[in-house]
Amino acid sequence: MKRPVGAARQADLAPADSRLLAIAADQLKEFGPKHITVVGIADAAGMTHANVYRYFANKAALIDAVAGQWLRGLEATIAEIADSPDPADDKLERLIQAWARVHRELLTEDRHLFDVYCTATETSRPLVRKHRARMRQLIERVLDEGIVTGKFDPRDREKAHAFITDAVYRFINPLTVRLDAEVPLDILNPRLATVIRVVLRALANGSV
Repeated sequence: MKRPVGAARQADLAPADSRLLAIAADQLKEFGPKHITVVGIADAAGMTHANVYRYFANKAALIDAVAGQWLRGLEATIAEIADSPDPADDKLERLIQAWARVHRELLTEDRHLFDVYCTATETSRPLVRKHRARMRQLIERVLDEGIVTGKFDPRDREKAHAFITDAVYRFINPLTVRLDAEVPLDILNPRLATVIRVVLRALANGSV
């Protein structure tokens, strides 16, 4: 389908690194990381492969940048919930649900990128370590808000944070999400809802 003229002009005016990321994301989704090349991406962008190396050191760095872009999108989704005016317990519930949902959507819609994310997680690549740190800050923001407003009354703040992440690990870690790839959502979603109820109850009654 032909793009609208305005969209075409926007794409032409986009910074080169943004265009390269968009092309790399499309090719990664279609062909997988083993079958994309810097030359192929450069050709699609209408430039030489030498120009690609002005922005990305190698193919691995370009693929990492695609994964990092997706991770920042996830973080933006979670940050929007964390910054909302709702009560902390409601925010924590929606935050966990969104976190799980976005992982599952990527698994379904772009398996190649999901596998890249899994590999980055297994090898603890810098982009994953930075992502974990940012996600921790968002969870802590909601946890601290709940403590201040009296929604949560944990005995130990650090243990409370660890309890949250441990409890929902199955639903937010890409490796375990991939293991559950064949489990229907009508089975997984009630399980997640049960876990969230347990987490909120434990935070409220000070059992952690």
